[in-house]
Amino acid sequence: MVAKRGIQAASLRGRRVLVRVDFNVPQETNGQVADDRRIQEALPTLNHLRAAGARTILMSHLGRPDGRHDPRFTLKPVVHRLSAILGQPVPLASDIIGIQAIEGSARLANGEFLMLENLRFHPGEEANDPVFAAALARLGELFVEDAFGTLHRAHASTVGVPRHLPSYAGFLVQREVRELSRLLERPERPYVALVGGAKVADKLPLLASFLGQADRIAIGGALAFPFLAHRGHTLGATEFEGGLEDVLVEFDRAAVGAKTEIVLPTDAVIDRPGRNTTDVVAIGAIPPDASIRDIGPATVARFLEALQGSRTVFWNGPFGKAEDPRFAAGTRDVLAHLASIPGYHVGAGGDSARIAQDLGVTSSFQFLSTGGGAALEFVQGTELPGLAVLPDA
Repeated sequence: MVAKRGIQAASLRGRRVLVRVDFNVPQETNGQVADDRRIQEALPTLNHLRAAGARTILMSHLGRPDGRHDPRFTLKPVVHRLSAILGQPVPLASDIIGIQAIEGSARLANGEFLMLENLRFHPGEEANDPVFAAALARLGELFVEDAFGTLHRAHASTVGVPRHLPSYAGFLVQREVRELSRLLERPERPYVALVGGAKVADKLPLLASFLGQADRIAIGGALAFPFLAHRGHTLGATEFEGGLEDVLVEFDRAAVGAKTEIVLPTDAVIDRPGRNTTDVVAIGAIPPDASIRDIGPATVARFLEALQGSRTVFWNGPFGKAEDPRFAAGTRDVLAHLASIPGYHVGAGGDSARIAQDLGVTSSFQFLSTGGGAALEFVQGTELPGLAVLPDA
């Protein structure tokens, strides 16, 4: 992957710098920030801008307000947390391209910050409206892209603005590209992909991208259910995607041709209605009223065996209903074991970083991506619109 021109190449002192950050943070029921990891990840870029004397205008989205002003998705709680982290006030403009944003950006002194209100309050953001993008660009003199998690979206703030301003990659985007590129550019073998979560239809392109690239793919969670059913197993009352038979036949054929081993669960932790306890049963012996909630100990051992000797490991998604402590052991046990295996380990996509943090296994990874869909598309080799628009180094 060609490196992009970095913020370290920009002359920043006294310049108004428009920075796209990803502060789409989880919120408590009262709207307060529940997890500030995405804010923390932006600090290298923000501290660099402050130290260099830039006049920084921050822009982000939060949630899905559908192009209208929705108080539930205001960035007020975000700027409150950001101000505390930076140790200086970060005012919030009550608009995006209106008089508050224009006057607020003009008043900035060197080393100060202004946050624009939620970009998605304006319908032009997700529509990539060129008029909206041009109005955003007029607020700044330079543009810095540091929202890796949005780079797969062709939105006004990610692809429209950099067409109007000299543009640079922030430190977070630089690191994401550098680390994830290691999975694409001759990764050290053996290479094992651990993939969980749900929705085969959504994740099949990711799985297919590993064929011939990875030596083994271990599949868990609801993602494994259609594969198991395709192999003739009855899964009791477990709900799973249907209508995928032809797709799975082709995938299995491609895996054989690519000489990539597919590793599936052999046992499961099940939940049955009216019972307070859980049971472990073989995949071929699931009772008619039971639902699969986690991989069982035999599957954990099977996944650990697949990991032995590996030099590169990619992980995405839980192997069970990990948000429930009763069904988190499978994911936790497999990922915790990674810490004892030398090599390069990456977690990416969806809520993988949060899951790793919740399960106490972050030390098993050399890199946990901040990107959800963007990271998965990057790993598949898909060009990200928000990255493609930035100039090469």
